Amino acid sequence: MDFNVTSRKRAAPSAAQGPGAIGADGRSVGASGWKAAAGSGGVSGCQLSMYDEPPVGEEVAMEQFEEFALDRLRVLKAIDDAKARGTKPDELDSMVSDIWRRHMRAGCSLADARRKDVISHYILRLAYCRTEELRRWLLAQESALFRHRFRAEAPENQRWFLESNGLPYRAIGASEMTAVREKLTQVARSLNQPVPSVDSIFYKVPFEEVPDLVGSRRVYLEKGFAFVPRDQLAAIVVGQFRSKLSKALVATNRKWLAHIQEDEKERLTPVIEALSTRYLGPDFSQPGETAEVSLRDLDVVARQSFPLCMRHLFFKLREEHHLRHGGRMQLGLFLKGIGLRLEDALTFWRSEFSKKVGVERFDKEYAYSIRHNYGKEGKRTDYTPFSCVKVIMGTPGVGDHHGCPFKHFSEENLRAAVSRMGVSSGAAMDEIMQKTRQQHYQISCALTFEASQGAPCPSGITHPNQYFMLSRQIIDGRTQPSGPQGQQQRQPEARDNRPSERPGVASNNGDEREGTTGHTSTQAGRGDARPQLVIGEMDVHT
Repeated sequence: MDFNVTSRKRAAPSAAQGPGAIGADGRSVGASGWKAAAGSGGVSGCQLSMYDEPPVGEEVAMEQFEEFALDRLRVLKAIDDAKARGTKPDELDSMVSDIWRRHMRAGCSLADARRKDVISHYILRLAYCRTEELRRWLLAQESALFRHRFRAEAPENQRWFLESNGLPYRAIGASEMTAVREKLTQVARSLNQPVPSVDSIFYKVPFEEVPDLVGSRRVYLEKGFAFVPRDQLAAIVVGQFRSKLSKALVATNRKWLAHIQEDEKERLTPVIEALSTRYLGPDFSQPGETAEVSLRDLDVVARQSFPLCMRHLFFKLREEHHLRHGGRMQLGLFLKGIGLRLEDALTFWRSEFSKKVGVERFDKEYAYSIRHNYGKEGKRTDYTPFSCVKVIMGTPGVGDHHGCPFKHFSEENLRAAVSRMGVSSGAAMDEIMQKTRQQHYQISCALTFEASQGAPCPSGITHPNQYFMLSRQIIDGRTQPSGPQGQQQRQPEARDNRPSERPGVASNNGDEREGTTGHTSTQAGRGDARPQLVIGEMDVHT
């Protein structure tokens, strides 16, 4: 996939040029830069795409580039959360329809929506091709989204989609239906399903592509073809989509490592690398107008309201009088976000570290980084507290205590840590452990919140500072938690300009009682004088 950053503006096609026109550089421009046969719409009105054809020659402003990617991420993360919570299929379909409409269709013409769909998909291919863990996540969520969208299409659009994408499935005609209807009826009755009518839609599918249906005798076989009812066709088409996307992500990764990462290191690479850890919730970089935590109250609120990741760091610091860099960053920015003033932060860290390294060494080696996190040194950057995604996706080492306990603790140590949070119900503990085994770490945290705070958490937990804020609202008698006080619920800019680490899984070989891991990421600024990003020949498909 070739992304070309340019400072020049390319001429848009005139009305006379029409769809698929060629720009001055000899490449296609406009929303029809990918062929309709790829499922981008065409004459059928089908909104679905297999994303076989990249948006060749598309011109995208940097701000729009990020906007498209983040809007699609909101959809995919909502799907992931809903699946993890065990949302019923009909409720999931309704939710996906609503969130897709809000984030990917609102305010867009049909052509613009198709353009946004394809471009955002290719951007996320780049962002999520870089590790096996990221590829698995994107593959799962894009496949779930594709399944929903395919099932939502009208039968005629589904048929058009299959034909235009060269999928060897065709709906049987009336005469063939009459010939095999008795056989289909026998299969339906054996499965206690409704008997097919003359208007029922069945597809002929090569039998080797539906081994599960054949093995369970859920389809009628004839001359090498399985007769698959329309309501089961989606699973087969999703399998084709998933296979193609899996290969494409591996190919994209090769291109990323071969040249894109280095070629675009000054502008595009930081944006791409930040997307996979981008926090999409409220801004917790500053506490609310009325929020302030004093040193006097710190131990009390730590026991009452810190999430497990921060509670473990806090009491490890109290116990060992030292934290390594990842722990200092994770806990320090969290404390800043909950309202600990710089002067109190320096006093807090100095009082602990001086017990091990002395006051002079602390002032010489550690005080600067604390002031730096508060934007008082260096570039005076206002660093953002770590979101759950950053905490989870880090790669801790031996002797580290930062990270997400739900990801990095052994089950025995996690049970003990959660129990110390005040979770006494066996049923609640079992559910927390189950979600942890399924790698739904944020849901485990939300369940811990509910069990320890005695109040529901319908919005889920996406940020340690959100956990703290909701806890204080409950403890202070506010029964209707909402967004951060005194601040707008806005999308934060990425302020951390430190090198990003790749996500990975590491076990804690030291004291594993409460956790490991941390992560920072980078992002290009929006105010770039070079106004346009041109997507060239995006040939990552195989």
